[in-house]
Amino acid sequence: MQVLVLHLQAPLMSFGGPQVDQIGPTGRFPTMSQVTGLFANALGYSHGDFDRLQALQSRLSIASALVREGEELQDYQTVDLGQAHLRNPSWTTRGSTEHREGGLEARYGTHIRFRRYRADASVLSTVSLSPADEKPMLNDIGNALIAPARPLFIGRKPCLPSTRLFVGIIVDADSLTDALTRVPDTFPERWSEIAGGNGRATVMAEWPEGGDRALSPEAPLATHRVIDRRDWRNQLHGGERVVARGTLVLSRMHAPATGGAS
Repeated sequence: MQVLVLHLQAPLMSFGGPQVDQIGPTGRFPTMSQVTGLFANALGYSHGDFDRLQALQSRLSIASALVREGEELQDYQTVDLGQAHLRNPSWTTRGSTEHREGGLEARYGTHIRFRRYRADASVLSTVSLSPADEKPMLNDIGNALIAPARPLFIGRKPCLPSTRLFVGIIVDADSLTDALTRVPDTFPERWSEIAGGNGRATVMAEWPEGGDRALSPEAPLATHRVIDRRDWRNQLHGGERVVARGTLVLSRMHAPATGGAS
């Protein structure tokens, strides 16, 4: 199988999660809807491209490894939207203006909220598409990440990546976890950057249940239900999937390997 490799790193990142009221949580691992949005932004999709967004999300499978877990940080935010300079529509990264929807309180009231982030984390993710031969293909996404249609961010707009997101493509991986373990040898120069010069890293990882062919039979793992799919037409989160979590060893084996994007 073909697998695209991502490196997510920034001073602050947010991986979303079920939200109640004004508290915006973050998980430790990237979510399905977040990666869909990241790819769609790079490809130039708009918020109104419901069918394309839904189709892309339905094709994705994701595994991730916490090379550096970082720390959770909570940001207290308050803003008076009635201030003169905030009463007019704002510019977006899409190159157009938009105004907050709702009544007068929503548009011009005082808003208080809490937003949680992962600070100083480094996450390696592997992504596959099924079917693999439909557009966009992994090479299309890889090229879009290199030269995105719009500025990219990791979870929330202030979370700008501090390194190149696209690592490369492994063309003959046995599974998403197999691809994670092959990153050090397939992309040695990037691995040195990702792991801080360490040749070996034992990491906590998450992958689709049943996609664990890189693990030894005795490796401990646990399954979890995660709610990270999105109904893009109705702008609601609610779809869930089952993932496994356990440890992986990412290590330089000095074996010849190739990978990249065309």
